[in-house]
Amino acid sequence: MGRAIALALADAGASVFVHYNSSAGPAEETLAEIERRGGRGAIGAVNLGHPEVAADLIAMATEALGEVSILVNSASGFATDTIDDVDLAGWKRSHDLTLASPVFLTQAFAAALGEDSPGAVLNVTDVRTQTPYLKHFSYVIAKGGLDTFTRAAAVALAPRIRVNAVALGVILPPPGEDAAYVEGLAADLPLQRVGGTDPVVAAALHLIQNDFVTGEIIRLDGGAHLT
Repeated sequence: MGRAIALALADAGASVFVHYNSSAGPAEETLAEIERRGGRGAIGAVNLGHPEVAADLIAMATEALGEVSILVNSASGFATDTIDDVDLAGWKRSHDLTLASPVFLTQAFAAALGEDSPGAVLNVTDVRTQTPYLKHFSYVIAKGGLDTFTRAAAVALAPRIRVNAVALGVILPPPGEDAAYVEGLAADLPLQRVGGTDPVVAAALHLIQNDFVTGEIIRLDGGAHLT
């Protein structure tokens, strides 16, 4: 999903800094595709499982491409745990990556942005914060925090910086699953199909480009909330 948003932003004229943790190959392929399309980009790695490096990432992007005016927070884990078996270490891992890093990336982004420069933050969250998973307990709690952070930051950073989010439903197979798995989930949706990346990209670009929208979370769930 991060790759799709990165390519769409590049196609829209943005210079894109491609961040990765351990997936250097796919990140390099994404940068190569940006450049093949005539876009401008750069690449860098930090481990956002350690939120204290958030400011380093913003500094890397600024050095490579100049002032950062758009921030997309899409990095996340998908831990399998329940309220019965979650432990403190697992809870901390989920929250450091999925919630704390977006918070401190946004803080660093806001601090680095020029006083007269408008900015936009897009968070990637999950529709299941409203109907929580049973077996991804620490993850869904962290994503719920990201929902609240989206609204709180929109108020705190207005009017200069807008903060919005996309909440994803049956879009792509989760780690360890294949297309058949998500097709089975999609069969129960009112729209009866897997979303894919295109609807998310369209919503992401709308939230980033529309300068009269902030604090919104667009739900992309194929109508799941209606059932």
